Formats: sequence, C-alpha cells, structure tokens
Amino acid sequence: MASFSIPLSGLEANSASLSVIANNLANLNTDGYKNETLDFGNLLFQMQGSSGNDDPIQIGSGVQVDGTTSNFTSGNLDTTGVASNMALQGNGFFVVSNANGQDYTRAGDFTVNSSGQLVDPSGDTVMGYPAVNGVVSSSSALGPITVNQAATIPAVPTTTFETTTNLQAASAVGATFSTPLSVVDSLGVSQTLSIQYTNTGTNAWSYNITLPASATGGTGAPTSLATGSLTFNSSGALTTPTGSVTPIAITGLTDGAAPMNLTWNLTDASGNPTLTQQDSASATSATNQDGYGVGTLTGYSVLADGTVQGQFSNKQTLALGQVAVAGFANVQGLTQLSNGDFQSTVASGAAVVGQAGIGGNGTITGGSVEASNVDLSTEFSNMIVAQQGYEANAKALTAFDQISQATIQLIS
Repeated sequence: MASFSIPLSGLEANSASLSVIANNLANLNTDGYKNETLDFGNLLFQMQGSSGNDDPIQIGSGVQVDGTTSNFTSGNLDTTGVASNMALQGNGFFVVSNANGQDYTRAGDFTVNSSGQLVDPSGDTVMGYPAVNGVVSSSSALGPITVNQAATIPAVPTTTFETTTNLQAASAVGATFSTPLSVVDSLGVSQTLSIQYTNTGTNAWSYNITLPASATGGTGAPTSLATGSLTFNSSGALTTPTGSVTPIAITGLTDGAAPMNLTWNLTDASGNPTLTQQDSASATSATNQDGYGVGTLTGYSVLADGTVQGQFSNKQTLALGQVAVAGFANVQGLTQLSNGDFQSTVASGAAVVGQAGIGGNGTITGGSVEASNVDLSTEFSNMIVAQQGYEANAKALTAFDQISQATIQLIS
C-alpha cells in the first residue's frame, strides 16, 4: 500500500540525514574536513483526477535523497609550528600523487619522508613546481616537492664590498685607523682584508688595502692590493674619490681559488657616502660584502604563494619549489575518498592547476593546518530536526498500520 511506502521513505531519508550529521560530528577534529548536508526531493505525485475547475488533484509518493552538498568554506587556522604543515585559506586544493594518479585534498598535515619529499599521512607525495638554482618555473610539469636536509647552496665569491666608517677629524698627521674586512673567494673560503687609513693633513687621508702574505704563499709583511688618497670637505663628507675604487685584484691564493677583482663601493644604495670625517672617534659601524660560502639547508618555510623557501647555514635563502593549487569549475561534483582526499569527475570538470593567490586560488599559511569547518551547535540543531522527522514518520507508519488492521477486521 502507498500509505506504508510514504512514511517508510520518510524514515529512510531522515535516517540518512542522521548518518550524515553523525559523520560530520565524528570528523569535528579532522583537518581540512568539510561538513555535509543532505538534500531531499519529493517523489512523483500520483494524479487522482481534477477538481471542478480542472485543477489537478495530486498526492505525493514520499521523499527521496537527491544528493549531498559539501560546505567548502575555509575552516579556522590551527597553528602547529611544523614547517611542513600548510593551510589553504580560500579556494583550491593541494595536489597529491600516488600509484593511481592524482588526488586533491584540503588537509595540509604534511610531513617529510625518508627521501626528503613532502607527503600526506597516506604517503602520497605533495606536488608542485620544481626550482632550479632557486628559480621556480610555473610552466614546467608538476613534480614532488623536496626539502632534503642534505641540500647545499654553492659558494658565491665577493665582487663588491663597502664599509660605514668615520675618521676622526681631529686626528694628528700620521695617525692611523684600521678596519678588518672578510671577503669570500670562489671556493667559499673567507679571506681577511685590512683597510688602513692614515691622516695626511687637513681633510686628507690615505688608504692601503692589504692581504696577509700567507694567503698567497708568502711570508712577512702583508701584500698591498690597492692604495690611494681620500679628501673630505668642511662638512666631513667625502669628495674624492667618488663612487667606487676598482679594481682591487687578488691573485695566487694558496687554496687554489680563482683570481678576484673587487670593487669598493664608497656610497650606499641611496648614493650617500659611507666614509665620513667627523669629530668623533674613528670607528667602523658596519661592513657589507656580496659573497657567501657554501651553505647547508638548516630549515624552510612556506610563503603565501606556496613557495617553499629554504634557509641555509650561510644565512642565504633559496626557493626549493612551489606547492601547486588546483581549482575546479564545480567542486560539488568531486568524489570524496577516505583520508580527506577528493577525485575529479566529469561533473567537477578537470583540475585547473596553478599557483596560490593567482586566478582565484586561495593563499597558503605555512606552519598551520586548516581545521574542520563543522559547527557543533548547528549539527546538534540539525540532529534534533532529523530525529523529530524520523519520529513523525514512525508515528505516521503506526497510524497506517492501525487503519489497516481496522480495515481487515471489517472484511473478516
């Protein structure tokens, strides 16, 4: 009898709703989980005739589950402090690869495997754009992101240097002041220069840049690399030379490094002289040079655009890769898998893979994970509604059973 099928369909639909709610509550603390709701639709109405004005008389046949809808709004950020963890804020999914192909996930609780690759808890590798010598190519094919602690960055020899130095204006003729300066050769070895200033008269000094004789296999007095004169105006600003002193040549280093040709910058990035002559003690407050030695990877962090930036022991940073982000035309068409993964379908459309923060993709927060977006109070409210719906349909079924029993008694 249709009278029984209608409340039975209601029992089944509300039971399914309770199952969805229970699953949401079970995943309250699951990273990246997106809460779901059940969509109901009425079944085909049966035509019972028409009224006097030809309006149709129809009685419904019950309810059915039309589908599920996932809420893809971002969950709250949970800061973990783990460098490999990532949280997407906004649209998109991380791309992970396994033996069956590529899946997509919002759960960014990634770790590092024995090969130094970023992986999810299932061991799937996190995919992105590789970096070559610190340069990321977003047009290249996706590959695993590697943060191998054995990674090194080669030495870069010094080509320019500068010092922020004041020479005391009241110095007597013949007074000297020296500034040591470390530069790096092509093998990453630090070589120590010395810049000696000698007062030669009013507003006038000479300089002599030297290198220890032992650095080039000699003995005795340091090797002189460059000499010259400095003049200052009545305000203590350097007037000559201007710009820079070059070349300062170093050859025959005993460690076998290539010859060096250095430039001494006498102005900073804004064009202001870095050498002054004021009535205060001669002192060098800062030195700077553009070379560095060999560095090993000491750590890494993930930037907002997904760039995995390595920090090295020589205080340099270098991009190790860039985590990819995938978007879909219809996220509701994705098939859900276990462990928070999704697969693309015909309904979702093919993944459009790009970079975080570009083309509508969300940004990435490193050292954090995205929490579940399940709202506890909302789920409890939905549970009460589903429970009442189930009980109401059960009472309707009981009523129909009593009516049926009464009908059978009349016949008998």
